[in-house]
Amino acid sequence: MRASGVLFKVLGLVLCQAAVSRGKANVTSMLAPQADRVMAIGEWEERWQEDRIGFHQPNVHKMLETYIDKVTVGRAGVRFFVPLCGKALDMKWLADMGHSVVGVEISEMAIKQFFEENNMTYSEEAVPDIPGAKVYKGSERNISLYQCDLFNFSSSVGGQFGAIWDRGSLVAINPRDREKYAALITSLMAKDCRYLLDTLLYNPELYSGPPFLVPDEQVHSLYGNSCDIELLQTEDVLSERNRGWGLDYLTEHVHLITPKST
Repeated sequence: MRASGVLFKVLGLVLCQAAVSRGKANVTSMLAPQADRVMAIGEWEERWQEDRIGFHQPNVHKMLETYIDKVTVGRAGVRFFVPLCGKALDMKWLADMGHSVVGVEISEMAIKQFFEENNMTYSEEAVPDIPGAKVYKGSERNISLYQCDLFNFSSSVGGQFGAIWDRGSLVAINPRDREKYAALITSLMAKDCRYLLDTLLYNPELYSGPPFLVPDEQVHSLYGNSCDIELLQTEDVLSERNRGWGLDYLTEHVHLITPKST
């Protein structure tokens, strides 16, 4: 009996490992069409220069509005980090609620447009720890936007954060950089951080991105070792614009990611 019990345990372990291997193979297969897709930093700056910014939303993102209470959980004056922030109205909305906001964006034009379009005055100064970088600080709101390569930003520059709003960052960075990105994001998370992540699912054979496909399985592989992950919402968001990309479906997933308690 004892020998058969051990045999069942070994068989179970083998089957579990086989399932994990199949899962990894499936994710690799899903990501393969975009695996080598690269957007140079200069290309993003060109998009702003040429006003090709269809990714910018003219309103506060509805998923942020819907789940803000799950992010703040009653906390006041939370420090929010917004990676690849563009000129998102979400930042002013958060600041108007009394939170402080730190964003990182490569385009100086996007940062200046954010302040100017929201009728906010700002100051500009160099960032000693990042050669060539600047930080723009709002005078009326607690908003600081760093103009630099996201991967040059760190907790030694901006500290850690009680919340992160990632609407268009993980889906925009080059797929090959995702592990580096996840390491950066987790290093910026305070112990009580609540990270709201927005991802997209579609057939990558039909569209090369960006925004890029980020399956749930990869979210778990990137963050699951150090964080708990909750899928808050799944929604069909296919629009005529997306159909123009050649897509036949587009699904938005919203995740809440929190550091595991030790």
